[in-house]
Amino acid sequence: MTASVGSTADLSATDLMAAYRSGDLSPVRATEDALERIEKFDGQVNAFCLVDRESALASARESEERWQNGTATGLLDGVPMSIKDVLLTEGWPTLRGSYTIDEAGPWTMDSPAVSRVREQGAVLLGKTTTPEYAWKGVTDSARYGATGNPWNPAMTSGGSSGGSATAVGLGMGAVSLGTDGGGSVRIPAAFTGTTTIKPTYGRVPHSPASPFGTLAHVGPMTRTATDAALLLDVVAGFDARDPWALAASEHSSMSMLGLGVAGLRIAASPTLGYATLHPEVAAAFEVAVRVFSELGARVEHADPGFADPVEDFQVLWFSGAAKVVENLDKSRIDPGLAEVAEAGARYSALEYLGAMSARNDLGALMGAFHTQYDLLLTPCLPIPAFEVGHEVPPGWHDPRWTSWTPFTYPFNMTQQPAASVPCGFTQDGLPIGLQIIGARHDDGRVLAAAHAFQQITDWHLRRPPLLG
Repeated sequence: MTASVGSTADLSATDLMAAYRSGDLSPVRATEDALERIEKFDGQVNAFCLVDRESALASARESEERWQNGTATGLLDGVPMSIKDVLLTEGWPTLRGSYTIDEAGPWTMDSPAVSRVREQGAVLLGKTTTPEYAWKGVTDSARYGATGNPWNPAMTSGGSSGGSATAVGLGMGAVSLGTDGGGSVRIPAAFTGTTTIKPTYGRVPHSPASPFGTLAHVGPMTRTATDAALLLDVVAGFDARDPWALAASEHSSMSMLGLGVAGLRIAASPTLGYATLHPEVAAAFEVAVRVFSELGARVEHADPGFADPVEDFQVLWFSGAAKVVENLDKSRIDPGLAEVAEAGARYSALEYLGAMSARNDLGALMGAFHTQYDLLLTPCLPIPAFEVGHEVPPGWHDPRWTSWTPFTYPFNMTQQPAASVPCGFTQDGLPIGLQIIGARHDDGRVLAAAHAFQQITDWHLRRPPLLG
């Protein structure tokens, strides 16, 4: 492991922007270095399903000209980045890891978040891999193949934004856009040693609407909390195409990063009262909790007090899967997706409404919890990354990905902001993630806590052995 920077591809988006302002670096050089990383490493990890070198370099040259002329105004002007292949991108196919989508298109529009990164001058390198229709917590599909982990390509990157997390972790673009319906930015961030936030639902507009409904969030995939705040500021805010979109926040996320955590009331829950932890995850979590005490927070161990809502989540998620495949040729889709969709199609309207009622109760409980505690800390995942190409660890007691993600999906149900930051490594060199959860609409406080944690730890600065 190393914290050294050997290439502009190791620089954060924030650092790249500073280097462009000073004239020490050009967007063309940064883009060339990111493309070189893709060429060198993507054959080992399979993070990209589309790379458009010519378009990226053309965008970089346009950005370079703006910087030279003093007309660069975008918050991401010249920053190389990628897009998860479930978000629409004008001119590029969005295949969602599925053979059921015709690559011919037409592809004539961007999703709101993609529109905004373009408007702010980002250099789009390509599209990153996802499981078919982003249905599970690992990244593999018949169309794309499996995506490996930057720290060990034989291990999973997690999912469903695994391609984005792996790309960012290897410097194949400084940042990426992912989506999260049950943990899909946080799971791969934890497994790959990268940083992310699932924002409050509606903070980032999403269109077309996800078939998984109001569980699905759009979020930034980055290496630092500072970059997560920067990218969130770019993509957040009202868009009429999303009926659930929130108005722009009064304060930018970047402006809140320096608030720290001194004096905050923070609850630490290693199990949420029901999960079982791998010993190395448990040890890393307790070390991370002590960091917040050192930062001046008032930390105590406390569980929110809810039972595992997995059955209710699965009613909502599997019903969404049924909607996804409703008009598709079932013989052409992932067998696991077909199984959960079949289960979802059997739920009655009353069962669905029952799950929604349980979701509402969970949200009310967490709302009350956050009148007592400003933040909640949990492990992001109870286990380290396992072998690539499997939905669950080999020999696992349950066939579905929800059985090893007990800390992530509850907070899709409650729509709260939840970040994942690296907090340690196993003896085998695999990353461990810490989840930081805030009250709804308190995204800035979550990112401020993540930033404060990263100011006195170096887990996020370490680089995979692949990078030498």
